[in-house]
Amino acid sequence: MSILVYIEQAEGKIKRSSLEAVSFAKALSEKEGGAVVALALGEIAAGELEQLGPAGAEKVLHLSDERLSEGNILAHARAAAVAFEKEGANILVLSKSSLGDAVAARLAVKLNAGLVSNVVELPDDALINRSIYTGKAYAKTRILTENRILAIKKNVVDIRTEGTAAVVQSLEVDFSEADFAGKIVATEKAQGDILLPEADIVVSGGRGLQGPENWPILEDLARALGAALACSKPVSDMGWRPHHEHVGQTGIKVSPSLYIAVGISGAIQHLAGVNSSKVIVVINRDPDAPFVKAADYAIVGDAFEVLPKLTEAVKAIKK
Repeated sequence: MSILVYIEQAEGKIKRSSLEAVSFAKALSEKEGGAVVALALGEIAAGELEQLGPAGAEKVLHLSDERLSEGNILAHARAAAVAFEKEGANILVLSKSSLGDAVAARLAVKLNAGLVSNVVELPDDALINRSIYTGKAYAKTRILTENRILAIKKNVVDIRTEGTAAVVQSLEVDFSEADFAGKIVATEKAQGDILLPEADIVVSGGRGLQGPENWPILEDLARALGAALACSKPVSDMGWRPHHEHVGQTGIKVSPSLYIAVGISGAIQHLAGVNSSKVIVVINRDPDAPFVKAADYAIVGDAFEVLPKLTEAVKAIKK
């Protein structure tokens, strides 16, 4: 039996979360046995595919079809089902994401497989630990079916680098018109060098910054840290920042290693979208703000005084 890993890509670049999924699969194979096979769909450069070997894959199946470069759920699920059966796999590993969730749900039906999402660690005696209630609790789940699908929570797995080069093979799938019945007619792409879903560090601003004209001081800190930019819902609703930067329960849910919130009071909806972050730092001049109490570290002070000093300190450390 082998372990198949479904790889996600954006504009021909493999997502960090998929490398985490490969490393998780490798650790699982060391525990339960089986070769790790990665499935990459769409137009992806050879240099990108080379990352999969060091992360833990022994073989890469690549279906280079431009129609698969976008996240067509029906076609991706069909290709993954074919690869799963071709490799004699009994486990499918993928990253939990908007695309991954949709593909995993279809595959659970196609493969008659039990599905567990938000997995945070390797199974222990067949029990799978998963995050629930937006990270506030954990549940132990047992899959009773022979085939298993594990959707890994982002930023809970360290990416391996010690693996050897993987063998890359072409995969052929006989698609039907029905596989492409659903079409992506438009995509609103987030801008920036570091995108929120993949970011290890996120710097986020709220109404405490008083207006869009004050965002440069937040951008300076983000650049110094190599972080992605985010904002609270009121900020995006007022048009200060684009909606794709809105994090929270009704926006993008993030789980970076470090989340820095500036001028955000910490409404329950915002906290629900970020409380999976490993470390939360809050900068707010209100010591009674909910976010101050929920943070791992809080700086009570004026953001316009704190941010420039913090940015300079970061730059000094990096020199």
